[in-house]
Amino acid sequence: MACKQIAALVQRAPISNLTGIQGAVNVQGADQKKLDVVSNEVFSNCLRSSGRTGIIASEEEDVPVAVEESYSGNYIVVFDPLDGSSNINAAVSTGSIFGIYSPNDECLVSDNDLELGSSFLAVGYCMYSSSIIFVLTIGNGVYGFTLDPMYGEFVLTKENIKIPKVGKIYAFNEGNYQLRDDKLKKYIADLKDPGPSGKPYSARYIGSLVGDFHWTPLYGGIYGYPRDKNSKNRKLRLLYECAPMSFIVEQAGGKGSDGHQRILDIEPTEIHQCVPLYIVSVEEVEKLEKYLA
Repeated sequence: MACKQIAALVQRAPISNLTGIQGAVNVQGADQKKLDVVSNEVFSNCLRSSGRTGIIASEEEDVPVAVEESYSGNYIVVFDPLDGSSNINAAVSTGSIFGIYSPNDECLVSDNDLELGSSFLAVGYCMYSSSIIFVLTIGNGVYGFTLDPMYGEFVLTKENIKIPKVGKIYAFNEGNYQLRDDKLKKYIADLKDPGPSGKPYSARYIGSLVGDFHWTPLYGGIYGYPRDKNSKNRKLRLLYECAPMSFIVEQAGGKGSDGHQRILDIEPTEIHQCVPLYIVSVEEVEKLEKYLA
């Protein structure tokens, strides 16, 4: 329900005056867009009213929020209500990401109780683009659904998605190339070298994790959001961006890494912890890890 409502808001954003900046900043210090704030309210309200959610944690909130007792359930949900919101003004792909922990988990009560990404019960994302695509795993394969605008329901369109082990697509922000360390520069330069095949890797990057990620599993390749010299960890959050996407990738036969270790093995130390992310095809991620070793 939340994804359907946000999809409608995204499509009508210019008409409804929901483009531009709200005037506040979130806990990471990023400017909140108008649609960030509204999408967070939509996601939070849908989770509260479900009667199944006990605690929710959002990119847009400073701390986890306990659901009011009258609505409260047991599941714990972490989410990014609108990834890539800076693309809204240009009508470029955006998305929502979420992860659900089992009622038996006691994570998010404090920073000492945070759970590994491997503990997720279910994970999904929704991409708002020319079609509204919803991708879901409950720990037994990955399935893709497309929103039928005529009936307002998601229809199964991709079953048991599998990621190619290799690919020829890379999604990195090349504008920050000079801020990368030398090992990563060498890796990216080699991707662009035609080599014996005469065919270099193709670059795809639009600045939305969901949008950039969704392309790559279909055809194989690697998405990367590295550290750079201006910031130790950059901006992707472990708990509700990197870990959920890595969980999906592993369910589809891929790999998620921070360049040195499996994302799902990283123990969170705080709600908004940031980590580098390299993700999608197994052999492509392992090749990058060798460069960074």
